[in-house]
Amino acid sequence: MQSLGDSMRAAPRWLLRHAMLEVALLAICAVLAVLQPTFLSADNLLDVLQSVSAWGIIAFGMTMVIIAGEIDLSVGSAVAFAGCLVAKLIEAGVPAPAAMLVSLAAGAAGGSLVAVLRSWCRVPSFISTLALLSGLRGAALLVTGGYPVTSLPDWYIRLGRGYLAGVPVPAIAFLAVFAAAIVLMNYTALGRAVYAVGGNAEAARLSGIRVARVRIAVLAATGLLAALGGILLSARLGAGNPHVATGWELDVIAAVIVGGTRLSGGAGSVWGTLVGVVLIGVVIDGMTLMNVSTDWQYVVRGTVVLAAVLVSQLQQRSER
Repeated sequence: MQSLGDSMRAAPRWLLRHAMLEVALLAICAVLAVLQPTFLSADNLLDVLQSVSAWGIIAFGMTMVIIAGEIDLSVGSAVAFAGCLVAKLIEAGVPAPAAMLVSLAAGAAGGSLVAVLRSWCRVPSFISTLALLSGLRGAALLVTGGYPVTSLPDWYIRLGRGYLAGVPVPAIAFLAVFAAAIVLMNYTALGRAVYAVGGNAEAARLSGIRVARVRIAVLAATGLLAALGGILLSARLGAGNPHVATGWELDVIAAVIVGGTRLSGGAGSVWGTLVGVVLIGVVIDGMTLMNVSTDWQYVVRGTVVLAAVLVSQLQQRSER
């Protein structure tokens, strides 16, 4: 009976923790609507969704990685490398669909390598992805010679700039990845295993969960999603550019943290990350509409992340 009572008392706290983020998002939207009436226009809201799509896709993969107790600091460089690899292969005469598949495979392979080093060589994912952060950026520069590659077909560019039923194609991809991540984390054995590994890897291993396979799955998925983000970004820009996506890893991790996922692992949600991505996108868009300088935008974004972490810590203490 005690455990049942504890569960009943925990339920309102769980609902409150998740509701606060949505309330914060609605409050920010209401303030921006008053300060800048064009904020709530359909065109602007679609622009917000399109602008967050490429890195938001990666955030869903990062959510799984962090819940599993790992981290990936290489996603920004992986985005740049993927876009440059596709563009260079197309320039060399490789059909665009094949070039895209090669890029996606390379992204998944990079994530798998990190997991192998973590599981069998005991190299922390923080260290290996930090190495990839530098290595993949250098590879992007080597592939392109340091200059954008623009030999992309029109249909490929429409993947980043086109619309389907009035909705930007990247936004559709973003929502599709969100739906897949929701199903994976909430309704599959792999999703339950990810939470178990992040909560206590040794206990998960003793219960029969293949910890190494779980790590490979989540890190490979994040590498693949980073490559997808790179493809969409290169299509939107009309070029494979080795200098893009600098600092994206910070935006991605920030969205995951704002969404309530614990950096220590074992707790978090894909829905929370969706709200976190949209919240950060709304804040950036609002500041841009109000002509806030880039310097102050970074200050505000950092403050939002810090506030989210402090709120999360206070809530965890209150539940003990």
